[in-house]
Amino acid sequence: MMQGSSIFPAVGLALALSLSACGDGSSTGGTGKRLAAPSETQPLIVATRNAATAYVFDRDGKASGPEYDLVTAFAAARGLKVEWKVMDTTAAVLQALEKGKAHLAAAGLSRTEARDSRFLAGGSYREVQEELVCQRGQVRAKGLEDLPVGTRIRVGTGTSYADSLRDREGEATPPFSLETTDTMGTERLLAEVAKAGDFCTVADSTIVAMNRRIFPNLDVVLDIGAPRRLLWYVAPAHASLAEQSAQWMQGDGGQQAIAAMGNRYYDYISEFDFVDLRALNRKMESELPAYKPLFLEAAERTELAPDLLAAQAYQESHWDPTARSPTGVRGIMMLTQNTAKSLGVDDRLDPEQAIDGGARYLADQRARLPDTIPEPDRSFLALAAYNVGRAHLLDARTLARELGRDPDSWADMREVLQLLSEPEYYKNLKYGYARGHEPVQYVQRIRNYRDVIANDF
Repeated sequence: MMQGSSIFPAVGLALALSLSACGDGSSTGGTGKRLAAPSETQPLIVATRNAATAYVFDRDGKASGPEYDLVTAFAAARGLKVEWKVMDTTAAVLQALEKGKAHLAAAGLSRTEARDSRFLAGGSYREVQEELVCQRGQVRAKGLEDLPVGTRIRVGTGTSYADSLRDREGEATPPFSLETTDTMGTERLLAEVAKAGDFCTVADSTIVAMNRRIFPNLDVVLDIGAPRRLLWYVAPAHASLAEQSAQWMQGDGGQQAIAAMGNRYYDYISEFDFVDLRALNRKMESELPAYKPLFLEAAERTELAPDLLAAQAYQESHWDPTARSPTGVRGIMMLTQNTAKSLGVDDRLDPEQAIDGGARYLADQRARLPDTIPEPDRSFLALAAYNVGRAHLLDARTLARELGRDPDSWADMREVLQLLSEPEYYKNLKYGYARGHEPVQYVQRIRNYRDVIANDF
């Protein structure tokens, strides 16, 4: 249901302070029920949002997401169990916190004055920029005041985006009309903008970056306001929880968890390439259906993920079974003649043989790595070996140890690999020089393609 502009009534600062003075003993909220403080017997109840930037179920059906990872790490450090309350919208998350149904809200929330007046600010972990997003080619403006008169901007009820735009809507001749909805989350609104284009929306830069890979016709028109910090909000009755979460994020354990979260979900997202992603989306319709059964069969034989193989093949050849490189590699998986021969692939231009051979070669690279390397790092290192060669990967792992870096961590190895092209480092390595930046870009692009392709599998 569409509504006019509205926000939750702001709770006065004095009221917030009086509530926080209750300590961590209980929280009554709007339900009248007491919510005991998190303890050995009382789980930490967390309200979150079902979204890629907060809490999702991965391709294996396991809970994951940036907020899930951070909260899980925090709870483990405090010896707490977590109970999740997963909502569809930001408004529902904040309502759960306000009514005393959760101790903490972790849902990709940015800090605003309106929220600070209602809740306690907990740990802060990332900076984002709010961006106005329209369908590509529909709107051009240098600022909100330059928008065509009557431009429709639709955002979710209770979001920071509504707060950012509301004052401008009150002008005598506003250049845009603001609409709020309590039935659609930010990701759904971005999908509607991409599909219909009859309104624009606002989203954090992290959310936009993820979704533009799937909807390449989304266009960032302009930034709105100054960057904001993402953080957790805590119910006013649990002041010590807000302090504990802030201290944890500032400490070594929190900083390590934040870095790991960034590496897993955000840092690999490369600069947006509209032409490349538009081509991928088109080929997912025209080319992928013919090869999808082959990826599924190869994945079953090798115990690799089919969407990973499809993304790798797209990076190698854009799903062109006749592809050829200047160095003589051929086919949909771009196998060298020697590699193909070792795999028993007689015809590199036969997609069935090539996909099966490429999958077996990647599986072999993965199998030769230590079993102790966790996923997804193990697969990323295997992809790097597929690209640059196992010998150079082993050199890089040796160099990582010498530099005090973790050879089992892709976050560390993507930095070390790039040193293979610098004489200071490669002159002392067994296999010498390598274009170490190439496997890093290779893995990064496959991760991007996989995120787009995943829904088809």
